[in-house]
Amino acid sequence: MDINNIINAAIAIGGLGLLFGIGLGIAAIKFAVEVDPLVPVVRNLLPGANCGGCGFAGCDAFANAIVKGEARPNGCPVNNDDNAAEIAKVMGQEVVVGEKTSAFVKCNGTCENASEKYEYYGIKDCVAASYLQGSGAKGCTYGCLGLGSCFNVCMFDAITIEDGIAYINEEKCVSCGACVDACPKNLIEIIKVAAKVKVNCSSKDKGKEAKENCKVACIGCGICVKQCEFDAIKVTDNLAKIDYDKCTNCGKCAEKCPTKAIQNLLA
Repeated sequence: MDINNIINAAIAIGGLGLLFGIGLGIAAIKFAVEVDPLVPVVRNLLPGANCGGCGFAGCDAFANAIVKGEARPNGCPVNNDDNAAEIAKVMGQEVVVGEKTSAFVKCNGTCENASEKYEYYGIKDCVAASYLQGSGAKGCTYGCLGLGSCFNVCMFDAITIEDGIAYINEEKCVSCGACVDACPKNLIEIIKVAAKVKVNCSSKDKGKEAKENCKVACIGCGICVKQCEFDAIKVTDNLAKIDYDKCTNCGKCAEKCPTKAIQNLLA
């Protein structure tokens, strides 16, 4: 074997490697994207959950948005108050920590309370089941199907499926909104944890039909409206809805509700 051939090959490969390295180095400098030095500082103060609850595609994108002034320092529902305040300090801003919120499932159509049109045998997915006849097996077309689409997207173990419907653990919920987007029936909303009086129904059917489908359905009777002294509850499309900016948690509406569709957690 000619040693000169080996040396020449090694020199050629080494030369090519050096040439490519220089080329990549020049390209990296020429096409480099400048990163604001505040971005990594802010990013380190975010939880790294990448849940999208802030409205951006993960924590990196959210950090960039904060530095650009396109997002609030406390816009991450998963972050703690101390870190949000620290981000505001880094950005030279003040941040007001709001009231704790949580997701709430507006349905109490358990297996005992709600009727069913047929037995469902299929994949455990509410979206798939909602495309079937009657928008699913549950008698109430507005009711929770209890197949766990919301459970599957929750990254914080805050949702359980019990007796045919979904329940939210307020202590674990971070209000990221993933479950809100996942529910095909639009049953889940984000409300203040301090709100202890809640309408546990989403049915817009008229009274008789609503009651036939679910024993604890709101029948739109309006008794709750008459009981409220603070103009905090209205009936629209046969369904009572509470204005939590006006509600004082007095519980009179829940006390007089004939079907117990309104829940008072303080009772």
